[in-house]
Amino acid sequence: MGKKGDLSNFERGMVVGARRAGLSISQSAQLLGFSCTTISRVYKEWCEKGKHPVCGSPVGENALLMLEVRGEMGRLIQVDRRATLTEITTRYNQGMQQSICEATTRTTLRRMGYNSRRPHRVPLISTTNRKKRLQFARAHQNWTVEDWKNVAWSDESRFLLRHSDGRVRIWRKQNENMDPSCLVTTVQAGGGGVMVWGMFSWHTLGPLVPIGHRLNATAYLSIVSDHVHPFMTTMYPSSDGYFQQDNAPCHKARIISNWFLEHDNEFTVLKWPPQSPDLNPIEHLWDVVERELRVLDVHPTNLHQLQDAILSILANISKECFQHLVESMPHRIKAVLKAKGGQTQY
Repeated sequence: MGKKGDLSNFERGMVVGARRAGLSISQSAQLLGFSCTTISRVYKEWCEKGKHPVCGSPVGENALLMLEVRGEMGRLIQVDRRATLTEITTRYNQGMQQSICEATTRTTLRRMGYNSRRPHRVPLISTTNRKKRLQFARAHQNWTVEDWKNVAWSDESRFLLRHSDGRVRIWRKQNENMDPSCLVTTVQAGGGGVMVWGMFSWHTLGPLVPIGHRLNATAYLSIVSDHVHPFMTTMYPSSDGYFQQDNAPCHKARIISNWFLEHDNEFTVLKWPPQSPDLNPIEHLWDVVERELRVLDVHPTNLHQLQDAILSILANISKECFQHLVESMPHRIKAVLKAKGGQTQY
């Protein structure tokens, strides 16, 4: 995080104090929340002109004290990310001669760049699956965007007719909790929904197939033979295409594996690691559809209208949109490598 504008004498004293305490430029920048350029500039000016507070002055002493506070705060945060403001303050005061209050803790953490936020919810990835994800990333780390253009991505997704409004807040008095204007109605199972299967590649969007019931191996075999096969042979006539599917039970059924084996001279089924929706760009395509559904001027009132709306939205997604998703694949692979097979931001 950079620092804009002029620094106060106190902040300059913190910079000088950090450097004189033996911290490197990068360590000082990370601790204080200033840029490395700012740290270097302020300390150089102090060394050359001696016009800024020194560590023996009151400001310099306060700066060193604040450095000590920040250092301990950072350590406590790293130990327990879920600690409350009260817990952090209590734990800090247990190890220090000079105690601080919660207000000081809050101010210090904010100046260090920490804010209380809801944690992102991510799936728990087992050790075995982390290894498989890492193996996949290593095997494809040298693939370029041109290579990923040969992959056709597929997945199923369910879209609900009505959505939860769990984040909605209202203003009401204590006795107005059951007032009709203060209620948010809910419908069991979201009022029903539409399950669809779809596929796309860098070149074009593929078919969107409504699924009227739970997808089993027999139904999926029809999708593969009626939609996947013509798409792959048309888009990749040189038999250099890869078809991606996840590890759902119906995808791994024997009749499906046998069908792919019979057609392995026409395209290749990409060996996909388990628990890897973050690697599949079609997940973000479903997100686009979901967002567009929520902002429709006229919302669907039945499942038939919902299905028509999904088909219409998908048909109007720009080519740049889904091509950009495929172009993100090298970055997704790098993210998995960096996370050693763990969760990524995608």
